[in-house]
Amino acid sequence: MKNLVTISIVAAILLFSQYNQLKAQNMIEKNPKVSNFPVGDKLPEMYSKYFIGQAYLAPLTKNKDLNCPISNVTFEPGCRNNWHSHTGGQILVVVGGKGYYQAKGEAARLLLPGDVVEISANVVHWHGAGPDSWFSHLAIETNPQNSKNTWLEAVDDEQYKKATDASKSDPINLTNAAIKNHEELWPGYISKIAKTDPELIQIFDNWAFGEVISDGNIDTKTRVIMIMGSTIAQGALTEYKMFVNGALNVGVTPVEIKEILYQSVAYVGVAKVIDFINAANEIFTEHGIALPLKGQSTTNRETRFEKGLALQKDIFGEVIDKMYEQAPKNQLHIQKYLSANCFGDYQTRTGLDTKTRELLTFSMLISMGGTESQVKGHILGNVKVGNDKETLLSVTTQLLPYIGYPRTLNALKFLNEVIPE
Repeated sequence: MKNLVTISIVAAILLFSQYNQLKAQNMIEKNPKVSNFPVGDKLPEMYSKYFIGQAYLAPLTKNKDLNCPISNVTFEPGCRNNWHSHTGGQILVVVGGKGYYQAKGEAARLLLPGDVVEISANVVHWHGAGPDSWFSHLAIETNPQNSKNTWLEAVDDEQYKKATDASKSDPINLTNAAIKNHEELWPGYISKIAKTDPELIQIFDNWAFGEVISDGNIDTKTRVIMIMGSTIAQGALTEYKMFVNGALNVGVTPVEIKEILYQSVAYVGVAKVIDFINAANEIFTEHGIALPLKGQSTTNRETRFEKGLALQKDIFGEVIDKMYEQAPKNQLHIQKYLSANCFGDYQTRTGLDTKTRELLTFSMLISMGGTESQVKGHILGNVKVGNDKETLLSVTTQLLPYIGYPRTLNALKFLNEVIPE
């Protein structure tokens, strides 16, 4: 009997321990990547007692001889520090999320990535996250040789609410999901348009990075690849450059970025794509990525037609034979180009798998407009390689903010015609 009791107690302890480990792991996973800087550890008690809510500290500098301590401080939503002052002053550089700063006797100031707060010596103030957003800033100690913190009373709920209620008239008021998804791609990015057209950014970002992303079953990397293909098809160079930088942040490889460009030549034309290639090369150079990249070709002049035709037939079946049979003699060379060039030179390359390439082609075609028969053909091609209707619908949904409603509705029409509900 005693053995059974002992076993039961040990089992209960193990289960409790596993529960706490899982709970701790879940808490870690729920902490979003607010910026490119490390989040660090929970504040030690000597500091946390002056905070309402949870904050994290990551010291960034080690060389004391430089006399310039810098730390990244991350606040969970609703977290703020007490009123306090520094005899040596302080500089805050906002690197992620949305927060607030308020000096005693002044209105609260909204803080967004890129904002800098210069706090003079002995100015009583507080700073922290918005009620619905994580927040991260670099804290730079000025005059550290003679600086001392004086901690005062807490910023109570009424004071905090009054300060953050000003967010009703803030330049932008984004949802948690919109901030998190945007920061995943562009940590700490400062939007110029957010300052000149705040209403548009509030509407668009809450929709495109909040609502739209939640309606789909494709991962971030696939979504970004499809959007890059779409921007090329539309000739949207500025947005493309944004997404190349975002792509590198979420694990899209330089080879994959290049393969999107190379494949788009067959569908969009090199006259449009060349500017995008130059833009990607500039971004690669900025990131220290050596060019040229390793080649991905699997064919040569002798094998390109044979291998391209074989891939066409694998994807589209007997319709390819019919295309050759029905092509007028003076147009047969176009069919041969499709086999040798479009498929043999591009689609057989490594770097992207066949499923991704077919999905990418679908994305480019629905973004271009005026490609009804090609869209329908590649819907069937996608199904053949394993991309079902749900996947195609998810991609169409994710492209909606970038291609608009008319082309999206056309894509849905074609999708429902080829694969009825």
